Amino acid sequence: MNSYKNKIEVCVRAVIQRQGKILICQNKSKGYYFLPGGHIDFGETAKETLNRELKEELNIIVKKYSFIGTVENIFIEDGQKHHEINLVFNVSVDRLNDRSRENHISFLLMDIKEFSRKKILPVALKMALLKWCKNKKIFWASRIYNKIIS
Repeated sequence: MNSYKNKIEVCVRAVIQRQGKILICQNKSKGYYFLPGGHIDFGETAKETLNRELKEELNIIVKKYSFIGTVENIFIEDGQKHHEINLVFNVSVDRLNDRSRENHISFLLMDIKEFSRKKILPVALKMALLKWCKNKKIFWASRIYNKIIS
């Protein structure tokens, strides 16, 4: 079991869109959704992490990416306090595949209206992304437990 005490996790998140829909991920044992991506390993760049995570999870190749925002999230999960920084990128891929290569997660394309109604975590990222979809402005947002700051 990982101990997250006094550690800040840095993650990348990919916004992959097709025909008004966003690719999202769900941990099969949890009741919420999140954007594809994952933790940056020590010594790894954000671009390398995007490439590695999308290849591992979906067997897709990043063609182009652009930074669109950052979300800080402090939360408690399974009794442990977490502090994460999410670097969010708009990502173009060679071909879109929504079939997971990992047994514990699944992927689906969700339209914006459904996305706005579903439990997408972190909440601050969901809200910032909905705003970005309208104005395309770089964002920063923060959620500390249940309080959103932006």
